[in-house]
Amino acid sequence: MSDEPAGEEKKIFIDEDWKSQVEAEREAALREERSAKPRRARAPSDAAGPLPAPNLTVLASSLYLQGMVMLGLLPTPGSDRPEVHLDHAQHTIDTLEMLREKTEGNRTPEETKEIDRMLHELRLAYVEVQEGQKDEG
Repeated sequence: MSDEPAGEEKKIFIDEDWKSQVEAEREAALREERSAKPRRARAPSDAAGPLPAPNLTVLASSLYLQGMVMLGLLPTPGSDRPEVHLDHAQHTIDTLEMLREKTEGNRTPEETKEIDRMLHELRLAYVEVQEGQKDEG
């Protein structure tokens, strides 16, 4: 069945150079990638103090602050200017409301009080900003 004479072993040639070539190409690609990216200065992770423990109130507060930024009541990060984005603010309020609904029965009384307060303040601010834009327009 085989074209080789009986008793002769097949000789297998392994090209080991490809491994070193692949490694050299990978290192060259990494060097090129590193040189193409501008280096950003990194602040030490503890420069602003320790991070709060993850909990429901911290998550809700993050959404609350995002809503305040979208309502133009806090400056937009990076620009130091307030900008109003009512559609984003509404989405943030809806997200906080969804979080409230999904955690029903699993919150402490303090967490419930804080989330309700945040939702109340955001909703009032939303109406005020919306009315202010109508008066301007």
